[in-house]
Amino acid sequence: MDEPTVVDVFAGCGGFGFGFAESGYRLAHAVEAFRTSLETYVANVPLGEWHLGDVRKVDLEKLGRPDVLIGGPPCEAFTVANADRRANPLSRLYDDPVGSLTLQFIKVAKALQPRVFVMENVPPIMEGPLEAELRMIFARNGYPQVFFNRVLAEDCGTPSHRDRVFVSNVRLDPPRAGRHVTVEEAIADLQPLDVDVPNHVPPRLGKKQQALIDGLAEGRSGYHYRAGDGRVHHTWTRLPADRLAPTIKGLGRFVHPVEDRLLTPREHARLMGYPDDYVFHGSVNEQYNMIGESVPPPVSLALAKEVRRALDAGAPQGS
Repeated sequence: MDEPTVVDVFAGCGGFGFGFAESGYRLAHAVEAFRTSLETYVANVPLGEWHLGDVRKVDLEKLGRPDVLIGGPPCEAFTVANADRRANPLSRLYDDPVGSLTLQFIKVAKALQPRVFVMENVPPIMEGPLEAELRMIFARNGYPQVFFNRVLAEDCGTPSHRDRVFVSNVRLDPPRAGRHVTVEEAIADLQPLDVDVPNHVPPRLGKKQQALIDGLAEGRSGYHYRAGDGRVHHTWTRLPADRLAPTIKGLGRFVHPVEDRLLTPREHARLMGYPDDYVFHGSVNEQYNMIGESVPPPVSLALAKEVRRALDAGAPQGS
């Protein structure tokens, strides 16, 4: 199999697809509902056809029967960072309009019958009865064996912490990197803002916001909020230079280790493992959001190799 085919749904800005394209797969189709994300994907990843719109309204017959189906349905219904998360885990899957998009991924898998599927989400998608429920649904739709593969992005060489689950019909266990990459190693050369790389422009701040940053010590945060798990979460944190960065989030922002400013989208992208020639479209806030909601390229590269191993070992077509 020289060039396995891939369909990418809930495709975002292309972080997941990028790793597969770089690993010798042919990206046949991508489906994404947000125009700026899809424009970014098309500009950076070799892609056969793209479809702007809700995956629930796409004619699935047009997507063919790929070797691999990948995608990351939105995680808002499941993440503990959501203060409005439903108390009943099964309600998050069946009653929350966003959470129910996970079921749409399974519907697509049934229709396309890929040899391998990989669905990305947050670990709380396994909470309580959810894991057993998802196993049952996948089995009813032609995939009786399902693995909930926990992957830490930093173990794949990403300069930030990120704990995600990749649900698949094959076991995915990428090798661990020898060491973690620090914030300083990832972004030190971007410290002067006149460095000629795309997306290296910080947002404009008001006087009160700038004053908050000016007085912020290393490791301290400017803003705090209570999330769905009852814990206090932090944002506008001044990053320690000699450590791994915390999880990069779409709505989260970080303060530079030594300069009194927020990190730029390019610096966020560096901390997610994107190369500098991966250019993000849209406004600065859209760039932050796309980066923080994507699969880090070092993770997608590692998973693409694992999927190729499974394909070469004879992973069967779904039924």
